[in-house]
Amino acid sequence: MPHRGIISIVVRLADGERVEIAMIGHDSMLGAFATLGDPDSINEASILLDGAASVLDVERLQAALNQSTAMRAILVRHGQALFAQAQQSVACNAFHAVERRLARCLLRVRDLCGSDSFVITQEVLAEMIGARRNSVSLVANALQKAGLIHYSRGHIEISDLHGLEENSCECYGAVKSQYERLLRFR
Repeated sequence: MPHRGIISIVVRLADGERVEIAMIGHDSMLGAFATLGDPDSINEASILLDGAASVLDVERLQAALNQSTAMRAILVRHGQALFAQAQQSVACNAFHAVERRLARCLLRVRDLCGSDSFVITQEVLAEMIGARRNSVSLVANALQKAGLIHYSRGHIEISDLHGLEENSCECYGAVKSQYERLLRFR
């Protein structure tokens, strides 16, 4: 369970290509579904932004879930929120322009790290939104020229939050509202 920092959940294809399906931060936990069944997964987790996290023993969490229906319900809601994020990510990557996907991604990172400034390379951003690095470079440059972000050597600062939200697709709001509804984060 991250307290600070962000974990990226990615799917790796046979050719080595990777695409992010979800981000986990202070709003969720990684690997909790191992308590409900098969611990094997088809995705990988990697640290997107350094931070701090708690590690729970699967057997201890499983025992707690067996004793508490309320705790089990919370875990299920976390799973529903994560699944909603993954579904929205698939739709977004399939149908929305790179500009909108990058804005969505930057806004989600901002929400999870609690800061308008963070460090993420163009290569990682490309993986996160299912685009080529050169596309991310062009879009990041356009967002910078529009005064929405400042970008230099992986250092990103959101300069105009409202403008970036306007440039994002509906997926950012859809995921955010699902998390708020399911997990009651305000």
